[in-house]
Amino acid sequence: MRLLHTMLRVGDLQRSIDFYTRVLGMRLLRQSENAEYKYTLAFVGYTEESEGAVIELTYNWGVDSYDLGNAYGHIALGVDDVAAACERIRNDGGKVTREAESGKRRFHHYRFCRRSGWLQNRTD
Repeated sequence: MRLLHTMLRVGDLQRSIDFYTRVLGMRLLRQSENAEYKYTLAFVGYTEESEGAVIELTYNWGVDSYDLGNAYGHIALGVDDVAAACERIRNDGGKVTREAESGKRRFHHYRFCRRSGWLQNRTD
C-alpha cells in the first residue's frame, strides 16, 4: 500500500491554494469542478500524484467555514487489488461501508473502507 492523498475541506479555495503553493512551496497539480454535487477539488503537492502523497482541497460551494473536526475528509491508499484489500479489512474486523457500483463514472474503481479511507486500484 501507499498513501495517495489526504482530503481537507476548505472554506476559501483560492486562499488555501495560495497557502499551500506560495507559503509551503507546493504546486497546484490539478483542479476540477463538479456542478452536479456543487464542489471544487484542487490537488496540491511537492511531487506528481504518481510519485508521492498529495493534499486534496475540497471546496463545497457556499460553505465558507467548518467547525474543528468536520473539515477532515479521508486518507486515500493505493493497493494492487482493491477487492482483496477490502476482504483483508473485513477479515481483520474492519467494516467496508460502501462497495463500488459498476457503471459509475467517477467511483468505479473505489471501495469505501471504514469512514476515513478510500482504497484505489493502483495503476503505477
